[in-house]
Amino acid sequence: MNELQEMKDRRDQQTMELETLQAALIPYEAALESPETIEQGQEREVRDQYNDRKRTIDSLDLQIHVLNRKIHRRENLDNRETLMAGYIADMANWAADELELNAKRESLSTRLNEIRQLAQEDMTRARQAETEAATAYAQAVAWGDVEGEKAANTDAQKAAKNLSSAMEQHRRQSLIISALEQELTIVDQHITEAQQEQKKIEKQALRLAHTALEEKWNEAARALLDVGGKLWAAARLIDHESVSMYKLDIPEQGENFGSWKWGELADRAGQHRMQDVLSM
Repeated sequence: MNELQEMKDRRDQQTMELETLQAALIPYEAALESPETIEQGQEREVRDQYNDRKRTIDSLDLQIHVLNRKIHRRENLDNRETLMAGYIADMANWAADELELNAKRESLSTRLNEIRQLAQEDMTRARQAETEAATAYAQAVAWGDVEGEKAANTDAQKAAKNLSSAMEQHRRQSLIISALEQELTIVDQHITEAQQEQKKIEKQALRLAHTALEEKWNEAARALLDVGGKLWAAARLIDHESVSMYKLDIPEQGENFGSWKWGELADRAGQHRMQDVLSM
């Protein structure tokens, strides 16, 4: 049975034990809330028993939590290549989605600006034509130009009709603009979602990379300690004291908090014979 499975079995056993202890704690909780316990002067005794059991439960709960973290770390390390490939593929997919959405956004934004500008220009031209027709009519009346007055009146009626048509077109264009703005808002939401998903997956990938690099560090440190053990053994065999080695302090990464010191070299040195040293 490998170490990972042993940890899982130990966690399952501790979980069952925790559930049993939690169930056994219920009567003590009920007793502490019971007036009879207080009246009989048993509150202190019951509370002491409750606290003892609660400390055991809390300690066991912490052990399970630590085991879960170690199990999760080991599983990630065992599956790191598959997991990382999945993360990279997912990031690429979300990045492609973002590019497609940005292209869609640019197209929508361009069309929206075109329609806004066209709507504004159409209304401006229609109002300008009506104003010019009214001005021409007023001038014809002022100068007594009967023919000019008739022509200006015709132009004014035509301008009014065109303005009415322009206003109706403007109303339809406003509906289109509102729809485009709504669609643009939806696209922006999807872009934000794609960016957020990419960031989330990036963090997961970086955490996995960090865990894998921690393990590589530990492996490299152990390899260095193996060489250091032989070096220590060689120094001992030639009656040379490795003073500088006493300063050794290599921090261990990952699930354990500690460091390897010169004592590790001395322990390893004790395992080497002269033939081992000569093999280098």
